[in-house]
Amino acid sequence: MDNLWSAILCHYSQLPRPSGAFTNLERLHCSGISLDGFELRRYHSYFSIVYAIANLFAGRFIDWMGTKKGYLWAIFVWSLGACLHALCGWATEETLGIHNAEEMLSATGAVASTIAITSVYYFIAARIVLGVGEAGNFPAAIKVTAEYFPKKDRAYSTSIFNAGSTVGALAAPITIPPLARYFQSIGVGNGWEMAFIVIGGLGFIWMGLWMFLYKKPNVNPRVNAAELEYIEQDNNNPEESAEQQAAANDFDNKKISFLQCFKFPQTWAVFVGKFMTDGVWWFFLFWTPAYISDVYGFASDTGTAQMLIFVLYAITMLSIYGGKLPTIIINKTGKNPYAARMQAMLIFALFPLLALFAQPLGNYSYWYPIIIIGIAGAAHQSWSANIYSVVGDMFPKSTIATIVGIGGMAGGIGSFCINMGSGRLFDYAAETNMTFMGFEGKPAGYFIIFCVCAVAYLVGWIIMKALVPKYKPVDA
Repeated sequence: MDNLWSAILCHYSQLPRPSGAFTNLERLHCSGISLDGFELRRYHSYFSIVYAIANLFAGRFIDWMGTKKGYLWAIFVWSLGACLHALCGWATEETLGIHNAEEMLSATGAVASTIAITSVYYFIAARIVLGVGEAGNFPAAIKVTAEYFPKKDRAYSTSIFNAGSTVGALAAPITIPPLARYFQSIGVGNGWEMAFIVIGGLGFIWMGLWMFLYKKPNVNPRVNAAELEYIEQDNNNPEESAEQQAAANDFDNKKISFLQCFKFPQTWAVFVGKFMTDGVWWFFLFWTPAYISDVYGFASDTGTAQMLIFVLYAITMLSIYGGKLPTIIINKTGKNPYAARMQAMLIFALFPLLALFAQPLGNYSYWYPIIIIGIAGAAHQSWSANIYSVVGDMFPKSTIATIVGIGGMAGGIGSFCINMGSGRLFDYAAETNMTFMGFEGKPAGYFIIFCVCAVAYLVGWIIMKALVPKYKPVDA
C-alpha cells in the first residue's frame, strides 16, 4: 500500500494541477515557453485525449504483462516523460538556432511567435509521453488491490492510495517552486529544468523499491498464513461447497478477449460512471484557481488564493473515510459487495448537489464555494475508489486492469469535453456579458458548469444502476 500511495503522489505532483505551481511551472519562463490561457487549455485537452487513448491499451498491457512488470513499464515511461520536460527549452534553442534562454526570452515579433509555437509543441510532445505512462498507473494499482484485499476492503484500500493524488497536488506548490529557485541560485540552468528531473527521478527510485518489495501474496514471505487466509476469503467461504469455491477460483483465472469486454453491460456501466464524473474532478482541479481569480480577484500566487486551494484539498482528504463506507455496510447488513458499493455511491452522488449553491453563497464569502468544492472533491474521490472496486466485483482478476483502462479512457474523454467546453463557455460569457440566474459574464459561465457538475454523479449512478441492477459477475 505504501508503494501505491507513493506512486500516486509522484504522478500527481507532475500532472496539471490547480495551483500557482501549475501556472508558474508550466508557463516555464525559464525555458522560453510562454502559454496564454487558450494554449494552456488546448495543451491540457491534448493531454486528456492522449491519456484517454493510452488508457484503452494500457490496461490490456498490464493484464498481459502482469502486475509487477506492467507497473514497472508504466512508471518508467512516466518518469522518462517527466524528465523530457526539462529538455523543451534546449530543444527549442537547438531547433531555431538560439544560443541561450536570455536570447529566447528577449525575442520579439515574428521570432517570439515562432519560439512560442515551437516550444509549445515540444512541451506537448513531452506531455504525451507522460500521459502514456500515466495511463498505466490506475489499471496496475487497482489490479494490485484486487490481489491483496478481499472485495469488501478494496474501496477503502483504493481510497488510501488515491489520497496520494491530493497530497501530491498539495505538495507541488510548496516544494517545486523552492526547488526550482534553489537550482537557479546555484547556477544549474534556470532551475525549473532540474525540478522536472528531480520529479522524474523519484519515479526511477520508486521502480527500484517496487522491484524489491512487490510479490504476489501467496509467494510473499512478508504475508503470513492468517493474512493470506483473509486476503483469499472471497474464494474460501466456509459456507460454500468445494465446487463453488473451485468455480470462484476458476472465474478469477478466466481470460476475456479485449473485444469481448465491450459486450458486457458491466463494462458500459463502468464506462458511463467514469465518463460522467471524471471530468468534474478535472474541472475542479484545473479551473478552481481561475475561478478564484475571475470571481474574487485573487491571483494564484497570492497568499489568499494559495490558502483557499490548500483548504480545498485538505477537505478532499476526507475521501479516505468514504472508501470505508462499503465495508461498514457489508459488516452491518450482510449485503454483497456490489450492492453495498452502489448504496455508498448513491450517498456520494448526493454531496455534489451542494455545488448548486456554491456560486450564490459565494456572494457572502469566498470560503463557501471553496468548502463546497472541497466536499464535492471528497465525494468524487470516494465515488472513484468505489467505481474502481466495482470492476473487481464483477470481472475476473485477469481482466481487471483492462476494464479499469477502458474506464480511464471514458474519464479522459469526459475531462476533454468539460475542460474544452468550459473554456469556450467562459470566453463566450466574458465577451458577450452573458447573464444566467442573476450572474453576469464569467460568473454566469461558472454557475452553469457548477450546475452540470452537481447533477453528473446522480445521472451516472442512475445509468449504472439501469445497466447492472444487481450483482452479476460477467458470464465469460
